[in-house]
Amino acid sequence: MQTEKLRYEDKEDFIAFCVKHRNKVDDSFLYDKDLENFVPDEENPTYIVKKDGNIIAAASLILDDYHRRGSCGRFRIFYSEDKEQNIYSSLLSEMVKHIKEIDKMFLFVPLVNNGLSDNIKSLHFAVDRYVYLLVKEITGSQVVNLPEGYSIKKFEPDKDEDAWCYIRNTAFSNLKGNSTSITPEMVRKQVGSPEYLEGGLLFLMHDNNPVGIIRGANDDYEGEPAMNIGPLAILPAYQGKGLGRQLLRTALDFAQKMNYKKGVLCVNADNEKAKELYLKEGFIQVEGVAAYEYSVT
Repeated sequence: MQTEKLRYEDKEDFIAFCVKHRNKVDDSFLYDKDLENFVPDEENPTYIVKKDGNIIAAASLILDDYHRRGSCGRFRIFYSEDKEQNIYSSLLSEMVKHIKEIDKMFLFVPLVNNGLSDNIKSLHFAVDRYVYLLVKEITGSQVVNLPEGYSIKKFEPDKDEDAWCYIRNTAFSNLKGNSTSITPEMVRKQVGSPEYLEGGLLFLMHDNNPVGIIRGANDDYEGEPAMNIGPLAILPAYQGKGLGRQLLRTALDFAQKMNYKKGVLCVNADNEKAKELYLKEGFIQVEGVAAYEYSVT
């Protein structure tokens, strides 16, 4: 068995491999809509191992502009049907030899997949943080009580991108996994994506100045439609005033009006205040992943 770079003619076999195993790994970038647009190129360096003509292992890295600006890459998938450690070592070795201009790589592994975690640790990946998936049943409208002087405003495309980026980047500047700034162009792409919901991007305003944001996007959970909530971000000077709770309820009320039965969101374990808020608002933790980091240098 030999590790080789994914050729375009093997693309469909690679996609089939991802679909087959996405329930065992972090599937954030393995949805059908993501795989439909996958192309093995410089932004998606991908290596495979074949046995008897079939793909039995694959490593695929995401190296788009956002990740390059953070000098890192995120694995779309890093998995082998054969548990032999040398297969993982070979895939990682080839990846490291052929990537440039990044300092580290990240891989998210479900906490329940102990076998994959053991293989990853033996390759000198170290745990950077833990992330949890939370779900809430949406059963009715939400009560939103904004203090005097505060209001909610809908995001206006081609007008509000700079304000959105400023709030998100400022609020998340010290949060693990979110230190890379987003750009107005990235927000425009979100607006043009299939996940975009008209009216799903909202500002919290104070005296006509934007001080917080929240996004509700189209998603699914366990095969049923769900609204994905995030980011929820508030400028530091306005934190600790209960405004995050009101923003969250505003998003959940929007989800109810859009006939979603579930809301889903992710939260870093070290963001204890955010997780406490979500749990108090009726979210339940259903999954967890460990974010592993590998230093390329």
